[in-house]
Amino acid sequence: MNELVQRLSEGEHPIEASLRPEKTATALKESIDRGYVHIKFTNTKGGTDLGVRLDPEASVLNEADFDNQTGKVHLVGNLTLNYEKVRCIADVDLATLNGKGHLEPVEQ
Repeated sequence: MNELVQRLSEGEHPIEASLRPEKTATALKESIDRGYVHIKFTNTKGGTDLGVRLDPEASVLNEADFDNQTGKVHLVGNLTLNYEKVRCIADVDLATLNGKGHLEPVEQ
């Protein structure tokens, strides 16, 4: 297993919603609506910015109030990191757009 994948698969790590040009709850909502979000693991060298294709069945959005930027979203989706298929699980606080997340290796 790749060293970065292994590290991000162990325990919870600080993350942030990586949004451009503006880091807002509205921008996050638009990304979620498109089914694709960027999650940045901030405790890696230079930050590891991952594009995640959301799994709408596994993600939980009903605790989020995007208009008032309160609550949390539980985002789950798949991607390939360093040639390894992984699942990204991230909990993002809408007030700060920061949270905790980790990866899970996906059996090939």
